[in-house]
Amino acid sequence: MKPSIILYKTLPENLVARLKEKVDVIQVKNLSPETVQANADAFASAAGLLGAGGKVDGALLTAMPALRAASTVSVGYDNFDVDALTQRNVLLMHTPTELTETVADTLMTLVLATARRVLEVAERVKKGEWTSSIGPDWYGVDVHHKTIGIIGMGRIGMALAQRAHFGFGMPVLYNARRHHTEAESRFGARYCDLDTLLSEADFVCSILPLTDETYHVLNAEKLALMKPSAILINAGRGPVIDEPALVDALKSGKIHAAGLDVFEQEPLPVDSPLLSLPNVVALPHIGSATHETRYNMAATAVENLLNALEGKVEKNCVNPAVAKQA
Repeated sequence: MKPSIILYKTLPENLVARLKEKVDVIQVKNLSPETVQANADAFASAAGLLGAGGKVDGALLTAMPALRAASTVSVGYDNFDVDALTQRNVLLMHTPTELTETVADTLMTLVLATARRVLEVAERVKKGEWTSSIGPDWYGVDVHHKTIGIIGMGRIGMALAQRAHFGFGMPVLYNARRHHTEAESRFGARYCDLDTLLSEADFVCSILPLTDETYHVLNAEKLALMKPSAILINAGRGPVIDEPALVDALKSGKIHAAGLDVFEQEPLPVDSPLLSLPNVVALPHIGSATHETRYNMAATAVENLLNALEGKVEKNCVNPAVAKQA
């Protein structure tokens, strides 16, 4: 008899077929309490969980006593209570390698779009405001040879440093939990503490995950360290920035502009002050949103779950100690 899994994300038909070769698939819309209650028996007997979005916490795990593995179609896993999963010997799988290059592309897009005011001036053209040779009120700022500061030098940070260093001749500063000798040797990157990075960088790029330590790490005090000419880019997790403090910094000219793909609340409320500021480029969390990358993420998540259920955990596991106990 095949084990069963709960699938709470729409996947391409061929990937669902791949799952059905090994497991029985119960598809649901989400992980809300109402959905769980309406499908209580299915959740109670499921050995696997696959999807993206929605909280996987103690309450859900109580409703899933047979769960052995959860697989998220993402690199981030802040929606998962990792401690609760580990205590119940449930493996948590993610997709850390599939979106590296695509998210780095998005970060560089934000750097360029914000510095050159691409969206703002394009809208002015559409409104018919381009009636003569443009003047300084249309100008942006240079990107090439400016200093980029990368907060979080993991896979994506390395890919961004490569683009910035080789593509735009940018000196690279970085802050991370440890020194990265490869970044230093390949890109001439200089490790520095966060305050130094904020005070020296022309472009501050955050790729931080959301943890207790990173929540609002970029607050009013930290933003005040940035140059008035500096631009803040965030494509990691929204809550690492204190948004009211950012709005104040942008309005008062403490920093020049911001390019944001992530926010404290998503979708971003239509009445967010950020949307009224001309020096903000706001994107709808498109970091990994290309057809190719999203497919590859889903395919990896499927294989991650099947491997975990078969006890073949060699990579992409958030809590590998559980696998060692099995």
